[in-house]
This record gives sequence, C-alpha cells and structure tokens, in this order.
Amino acid sequence: MKIVILDRDGVINQDNINHIKNPNEWIPIPKSLEAITLLNQHGFYVVIATNQSGIGRGLFDFDNLNLIHGKMIKMLGQLGGSIDAIFYCPHTDEDNCKCRKPDIGMYEEISKRFSISLKKIPAVGDSIRDLQAYKKIGAQPILVKTGNGEETLLQKKYPKNTMIFDDLFEAAEAIIEKY
Repeated sequence: MKIVILDRDGVINQDNINHIKNPNEWIPIPKSLEAITLLNQHGFYVVIATNQSGIGRGLFDFDNLNLIHGKMIKMLGQLGGSIDAIFYCPHTDEDNCKCRKPDIGMYEEISKRFSISLKKIPAVGDSIRDLQAYKKIGAQPILVKTGNGEETLLQKKYPKNTMIFDDLFEAAEAIIEKY
C-alpha cells in the first residue's frame, strides 16, 4: 500500500494565525489540490493528520470542521482527487493529550486503520511539530515552504533527513518519483 500523510493548514490550504473557522476561510494553496489528485492518480492513499485546537479553544465547532473538510473534498472531487481519511486533534496544548502533534496518537490511529507501518512513508508538513512527529514514527519528513515552512526552515530544528520543497505539488512529484 502506498500512502502519504499530509498536514492540512499551510500545506493544502492557506494558514491563518486566527485559525480556519469556517468554509469561507478555507482557501487552497495554488496547485495543492492538483498535487493530491496527482498522488491519487499514481496509486497513493492520501491521509490528513491535523491539529485543530480552535475547537478546544471554542473558536469553531465540529460542524464547522466538517463543513470545511466537505469543501475541501468537494473541490478535490471536481479535479478527480480524493482524501482517504482525515484525522484531527481538537485539543489545546494544555489538554496534554496523546493525539496533538508533536505527539503521535493520530499516527498510531492511522497505522491501525490502514494496518501498516508508517516507517519511511512520506509525510508532508510545514511546521516543526509536524516534522517532530514524523521523526518519532519513523516516517520520511518532508517540509514545504508554504504556510509556516519558511519560518520552520530558518529555525533549523527539523530532522536531518528532512526533504524540502517549495510546495505540495513539487513534493508530490518527488514522492511519485521516489516511491
């Protein structure tokens, strides 16, 4: 099984420091939906793992999260692409949960759901939390420069084996070539 894990905000859609609270605020990064479609066309299952602390902060609710994801899925479908599963953590840092990145609870669930090891699978993110989680599970960390990616790059705290690309489309092309 070929699988790729993607963070959502800053990788697929434009990020917002005030959180993406409703479908109108969810705006895809140019060529990100085409990148997912390209991955699908090459036999990849695409799974999203995303921290959504805005729920825990009371900024939006599960209904709005579902509407946001519905918009994303609909837009992808119009291009012939799809998402195979979405995992999210609704907690804040203060909740000390096991699912919030950089912890690995969401990834353990992905591994169980798909009955696979996540060792060396491609995992794309834009923040240090993403990359730290990918390192913990043994995945291949991939940093995109969209979202918080440029800032993450400047911090130089990412795992040594991190692959770096301008955006998700460029990362998808490399994933297809390598895997």
